[in-house]
Amino acid sequence: MSGGAPRPPTQQQTIAGPAGPLEALIEVPLQAAPLLAAVICHPHPLHGGTLHNKVVHTVARALRGAGAATLRFNFRGVGNSAGRYDDGVGESDDALAAVSAVRERWPGLPLVLAGFSFGAAVAIAVAARAQPAWLISVAPAVERVPLEGFVVPACPWLIVQGDADEVVAAATVRQWRERHAGAARLVELAGVGHFFHGRLHELSHCLLAEWPAALTRGAP
Repeated sequence: MSGGAPRPPTQQQTIAGPAGPLEALIEVPLQAAPLLAAVICHPHPLHGGTLHNKVVHTVARALRGAGAATLRFNFRGVGNSAGRYDDGVGESDDALAAVSAVRERWPGLPLVLAGFSFGAAVAIAVAARAQPAWLISVAPAVERVPLEGFVVPACPWLIVQGDADEVVAAATVRQWRERHAGAARLVELAGVGHFFHGRLHELSHCLLAEWPAALTRGAP
């Protein structure tokens, strides 16, 4: 193999979901044992969202660089995951199933729950039940997932939003946060669109710069 850092081991997995098996990828950091465990939720299933989305992949890679084992999974009806799209309701149950799988595999490790767009809104919807140590919401599509009865999670919460987002308006996210999640930390990236074209490195840097002091950091 030619030069460059070795890639983290990647394991294709099937996890038990409420509507049937869910396709997943587990990736572990290079050190012997992970310091954290993370679940990352992908964008809208009806608009091409999968666990292979480049923003989801970027979040997972940044978290692995800080010592996390990561699990990306396909919501019901996507890829090889059983079931069919359920308007955010069933997908919330899928996310909780992924959290359970991670906690069973790495009991006792701090949990990071993250998502992008639709997946970020799903992660928000389940955060109070999942009880992560850190919640990361990238361009959360808060108007596209049922959030009735939303409970603010008792953990540090980072929202990353491009101010040139053409899919999830920055003003919508800003106003939703002001009404429902004032304790969340909102970082707006100037000139960044929904898919972070040419700006994914800024997303990675933002995650590492905003890392909560309460979490053990595995990388500078």
